Amino acid sequence: MAADDSRPESGAFFARDSTVHPPALTPSYKTSVARSPKHAKLSLGTTLSEMTGPVFGHDLLGDLDNDLILNFAAPGESAIGPRIVVHGRLLDERRRPVPGALIEVWQANAGGRYRHRKESYLAPLDPNFGGCGRVITDDEGHYCFRTIQPGPYPWPNGPNEWRPAHIHFSIFGHGFAQRLITQMYFEGDPLIPRCPIVRTIPDEAAIRRLIAPLDMNHTIPMDARAYKFDIVLRGRRSTLFENRLEGN
Repeated sequence: MAADDSRPESGAFFARDSTVHPPALTPSYKTSVARSPKHAKLSLGTTLSEMTGPVFGHDLLGDLDNDLILNFAAPGESAIGPRIVVHGRLLDERRRPVPGALIEVWQANAGGRYRHRKESYLAPLDPNFGGCGRVITDDEGHYCFRTIQPGPYPWPNGPNEWRPAHIHFSIFGHGFAQRLITQMYFEGDPLIPRCPIVRTIPDEAAIRRLIAPLDMNHTIPMDARAYKFDIVLRGRRSTLFENRLEGN
């Protein structure tokens, strides 16, 4: 963490520190060459519907939406791979809980393969694993889901590049324009510091905030390991979000 991380936040507005975010153009991450902006930014106003709707409620979710082990499986079957529990809290810049937020997750299977028509990795598909789920934070900002630990996979960024195991998170607020996306990595994965995407982040503390530690207190004996991943929306302890590098 940064040296001043223990100081309380103060003031009405918490500006995002752009120095901890990667530059838009990072040639070592090949995709950024085509995706980085070539023109000056435009400021677009939001509409009333973007700011006020939709409002997510628990009636939106099915019984197994937060259980990726079972939510795509045939009756009596389950996904293959190391079973894990991922849990944490969604917090604001003052560490206050953010209730009623929709969190969606998606990931590769235990072999490192996504269920996607354009997937090119030859690892086998698991017929009982869809790779996506969702949950709504409770009154204290807690969320929890069961899944299998995703595997690493190769990708064509270089001659021998591998993505570390990770889970994608999408956090919706209470409007269409309130969406943030990030990735969670796993403690101890030696591929994290080798990943060209991770290496675009210039701040080591920001990288550490993307890594979920093993949480033995929530591990289910003889069943599933647990990892804890708190998500902070703003302030010096903010989670790094892929689609909000400027933080307005």
